This record gives sequence, structure tokens and C-alpha cells, in this order.
Amino acid sequence: MLQFRRYCLVSIGLLISSGWVQAQPPPPAQVMLIGTFHFNDPGQDAVKTKSLDVTAAQSQRYLEVLTNRIASEFRPTRILLEYAEADDELLNGRYRQYVDGDFELRVNEIYQLGFRIAADSGLERIEPFDHREIEWRAEAMLDYARANDPAALETYEARIAQITASMQADQDTLTLRQLLKKHNSPADFAANKALYIQTNDIGAGDGYSGADAAASWWHRNFRMYANVQKAAQPGERVLVIAGAGHVAILADLLALDPERAAVDVRPLL
Repeated sequence: MLQFRRYCLVSIGLLISSGWVQAQPPPPAQVMLIGTFHFNDPGQDAVKTKSLDVTAAQSQRYLEVLTNRIASEFRPTRILLEYAEADDELLNGRYRQYVDGDFELRVNEIYQLGFRIAADSGLERIEPFDHREIEWRAEAMLDYARANDPAALETYEARIAQITASMQADQDTLTLRQLLKKHNSPADFAANKALYIQTNDIGAGDGYSGADAAASWWHRNFRMYANVQKAAQPGERVLVIAGAGHVAILADLLALDPERAAVDVRPLL
């Protein structure tokens, strides 16, 4: 019996060394999403605010701690940022200069968050995942409302004014840490998506311009998520940084994705 056991052990060892025992597949990709406000608001969104000064000493201290924490605890293997493929060479040139100590970080979340975390993680490059061929196509909806549904237009403009005032109050009173925690909360994600649902019925039965406008925003974010999927292959740990309006939808898509695992950023904020 002892001799038989030895024979079995030798046989198993030969199978393993010969490659007969299949290696375990790599784990599914881990994806961490960070939703932000625009550190330097370019004024391209419907809601326009004057942003908190992230160059202030308190914010810079927080950014240093936060980016080091994300790098050391999540350990991203790839970092996807909200910029277009056409800007990749330019931004990676700046990133290499930053790593070499020859570039001062500008007031933008791509630099203040993306560059810092990538450098702390020892990554050679950052990566784009934005898609701008499709934007939120609200013009037809607003034109329809002006001509046919002034009450809907008034309601929309009142909502935009309310959101703007609320966001500006946040920028004026909250710390950077508090702002990031708020922008990555389920309540904020829901509020981000609600505006599109509230305008979805404009033109219902008569061209559906409201529904088409809402669909265009989801369309853009579906394409952005496709870029996330392309990068987030088995074994990768992918950090995605984008405006909170995008992340609100990307988080829904990630939650439905059986091949990728979401990692909550909130404990690190």
C-alpha cells in the first residue's frame, strides 16, 4: 500500500511538471471608479460653477495623502482618465516630465489625481478612455420645448438654476475631501441621473426629443464603458477617474458586468 501511494505521488508530480494539470485562470479584473467635479471648470456643462481652489495648502495635503493611499492600497495596474485618444501623446509626454521632476501639476483632476496616483503606483503611462463623438444632444429637446412646451422649458431652467446654486454652495463651503465623498455617494449618482429622466418626456409622442437627448448621454457613457472593458482584462486592477456625471452611469454598468469586480473608493476617501 505504501509503495502504491508513492507511485501515485510520483505520477501526480509528473502530471504537474508536464503541464497536464491546468493552471488556474487569473482573477477577474478589479475596477475602481472615482467621480470628481472639474477642478478647473471649463464651462462646457449645463451647470457652471466656480470650483474650489485645489492648489490651497489644505487641499494639496489631502491630495498627497489620498493619492498615496489609493496607490498603496488599490495598487492599480492601469489608470484610465477622461481625455481623448488624440491627446494621449501630449499628456503622456507631460506625465513623463512629471515623473522626472520637470512638470508642475496643473489645476485639473487629470494631473492632480491621475498623474499623482500613476507616479505613486510606478506606472509608465496613463491611458485615455473618453469618447466625445457623441455628446449630450439636448439642442433639439430645448428647441422643441421653446416652440411647443414652454412650461417644460421653464421647469428645466429652474432645475438647472437650482442644481447650479446647490453645487456652488458646496464648492464654497465643503473641503475637497467632503466634495469627493459627496460626488461618490449613491445619492449624488441618483441626482446626476435624475435630470435626464425628468426631461425624458419632452416631445413624447411628437418626435421624442427628450428621450433622444437622454439616450445620447447614456450612449456616450456606454462607449466610455466599452473602453473600460477593453482595458479591464483578467488580472488587471484598473482605476478610472472621470466627472461624477459619467461615473454615476459607469457604476451602474460595472455593477451589471459579470466579468469585472467593482472596488468601492469611498473607504479610501
